[in-house]
Amino acid sequence: MDEHLISTINKLQDALAPLGGGSQSPIDLPQITVVGSQSSGKSSVLENIVGRDFLPRGTGIVTRRPLVLQLINRRQKKNNDVSKDLSNMKISSEDESKRADTGGQSEDNVEEWGEFLHLPGQKIFNFDEIRQEIVRETDKVTGGNLGISSVPINLRIYSPYVLTLTLVDLPGLTKVPVGDQPPDIEKRIKDMLLKYISKPNAIILSVNAANTDLANSDGLKLAREVDPEGTRTIGVLTKVDLMDQGTDVVDILAGRIIPLRYGYIPVINRGQKDIEKKKTIRDALSDEKAYFENHPSYGSKAHYCGTPYLAKKLNSILLHHIRQTLPDIKAKIEATLKKYQTELYNLGPETMDSSSSVVLSTITDFTNEYAGILNGEAKELSSQELSGGARVSFVFHEVFKNGIDALDPFDQIKDSDIRTIMYNSSGSAPSLFVGTEAFEVLVKQQIKRFEEPSLRLVGLVFDELVRMLKQIIAQSKYSRYPSLREAISNQFIEFLKDAAIPTNKFVVDIISAEQTYINTAHPDLLKGSQAMAMVEEKLHPRQVAVDPKTGKPLPPSQSAATAQKPVFEEKSGFFGGFFSTKNKKKLAALESPPPVLKATGQMTERETMETEVIKLLINSYFNIVKRTIADVIPKALMLKLIVKSKTDIQKVLLEKLYGSQDIEELTKENDITIQRRKECKKMVEILRHASDIVSSV
Repeated sequence: MDEHLISTINKLQDALAPLGGGSQSPIDLPQITVVGSQSSGKSSVLENIVGRDFLPRGTGIVTRRPLVLQLINRRQKKNNDVSKDLSNMKISSEDESKRADTGGQSEDNVEEWGEFLHLPGQKIFNFDEIRQEIVRETDKVTGGNLGISSVPINLRIYSPYVLTLTLVDLPGLTKVPVGDQPPDIEKRIKDMLLKYISKPNAIILSVNAANTDLANSDGLKLAREVDPEGTRTIGVLTKVDLMDQGTDVVDILAGRIIPLRYGYIPVINRGQKDIEKKKTIRDALSDEKAYFENHPSYGSKAHYCGTPYLAKKLNSILLHHIRQTLPDIKAKIEATLKKYQTELYNLGPETMDSSSSVVLSTITDFTNEYAGILNGEAKELSSQELSGGARVSFVFHEVFKNGIDALDPFDQIKDSDIRTIMYNSSGSAPSLFVGTEAFEVLVKQQIKRFEEPSLRLVGLVFDELVRMLKQIIAQSKYSRYPSLREAISNQFIEFLKDAAIPTNKFVVDIISAEQTYINTAHPDLLKGSQAMAMVEEKLHPRQVAVDPKTGKPLPPSQSAATAQKPVFEEKSGFFGGFFSTKNKKKLAALESPPPVLKATGQMTERETMETEVIKLLINSYFNIVKRTIADVIPKALMLKLIVKSKTDIQKVLLEKLYGSQDIEELTKENDITIQRRKECKKMVEILRHASDIVSSV
């Protein structure tokens, strides 16, 4: 069962490899990522775990692409199976001599082989050839200038001598560019490593040289950037045998220096001299075991040291991690698959229908969605913000109504204006009563003020309808045919512009109608007698006399006799301002009035009363018109612009576009859509395969 779990992850890694591996894949697979500096002995650790020399060697950056290394433990085959493998192998005399050099274990080479994902069906039994293929495949993608790439190489090694395990060998951290490498090579490598190790399901295997200060370890510092608590990091200490005499790594192993959840494991790799002398890895592992068993500091804990223990520990960690994360991985694969299937459906089928049917169906979809948004029947109603018809309603009942409610006739009409119009409307003979002419002139002036906000409302509603247009065509399905989308957009806006002209005229006519006929018989209009009584009460409040002895109000007859009657002095009135001089000679000269004659001087009681009466009547009628405008203008816009656009737009679009000579050009697919469909098809295919794999667990 345990091997089946790791095998499942291996299959998923292979299945998702075309997506760019760990750094690009939308599925975060549990994997052990190996980081360390170039000089930390990272490659040697991996070769010791495998038990074979198979990684490229040299100076500078050797690992220039991530290597997904899948180790598969296979039990010893029966003799007839071995003979089959022998018959399928082409073994040269040179290969035989190489095997002799590595200990003469020719049978092992039959039992151990590698397979590359990019070479399906090919078994490579010669591990030197595996090394050469890694170099060849690396150069194929990165070129020969020692550049790097995040596209992984997938290598699977079958052997009875390995524990089933998956490791991702990442390029070693470097600081100095070599050869033709770009000057920012350090940043590029670090960015690539961070993409792999920052994923929550990545276990970080940090390889550090024990003979240097652990606090300065590049691999550990990088691991701590994404895993500051050390909860998913395991440390490997190499070059333990090269430490100064009398020193050891006991404090590090005990977690007293930089603690990690999975702790540290010391190992010993072959040195350069060992490799030159062709010391086999199996001999090196034997020497490693003897070193730890006989060392005074490590002897008692030797079974927790060395490469075999490291492999067991990694196998255990990986299995535990897979068990924990597999349910989430299943769910993520299904969710991602559904997402790409939906997108692929929205992009439409690759085999396109006739141009006319595409135009017809697109126009039909657009007009249905437009009507739906206006009526509040959109497919997806937002709970976050108002949209469509709800925004239009807000403009009507909040923006417009509050705007006209804020209009006050008396922020423009002054008492002096009323007084002047009263005199002008009475002509040469001063009127005996309040004239309707002055009232009508002033009311008409104020009604005209409703025209500007009403026309502004047309513009606001126009903007809202265009906003709906953009909301609809922003959907991915309309991006498939960019020319058709643009044509629909242009024709819709043109239609609204044409419809706005009669709408504006209708609005102006409504305001003009209100100006043309001042309905003084309106049932809600304040009556003249009521206005007079209100002004009289304001100017002459009734006083009730109080009996000084009892403190009680006196009867009306006594009250009238007792109350102090107000005394009004007749003021100089309209002409007082010009003839206030007491110079009789000047008065007798009958000087001409000035070119501009204004009503000045203090108003008489009668003028004050008439002015206040007219103000009350103006206010009353203005409020009547205000209510009418707030009600009628939105109705006018609904009739002339909104409902008209909803009922007529489909016919207009069909007339303009369906019979267009450029219909073939209109239905030419977007290059981005074509490319995106290919990408989605690829993703769906890969994720379906991945879904089949996890479904077997």
